[in-house]
Amino acid sequence: MLNILQWYGAIAGVIAALLVASNISRRVSGWAFVLFVTSSIALIAWGFLGEDSAGIGWQNICLLIINLWGVYRYLICKAAPPTPEESA
Repeated sequence: MLNILQWYGAIAGVIAALLVASNISRRVSGWAFVLFVTSSIALIAWGFLGEDSAGIGWQNICLLIINLWGVYRYLICKAAPPTPEESA
């Protein structure tokens, strides 16, 4: 079970990062953050259930909060974030 959590977390994180970096659309980026959330949950479990891997667990608690913010910003919040031109 620990191997499944570890590898799912790693693979899901890579796929999510690729989707966010591709900047295909706001919706795709939002679902990539959902994938990041599942990755963080898997790695939190792996980190605290495995031996000598609590650091990964704590890191992913922080990443889970960041990823939940991404889900909110891209899928829940209806207003698009300002573009750099609008901010200037």
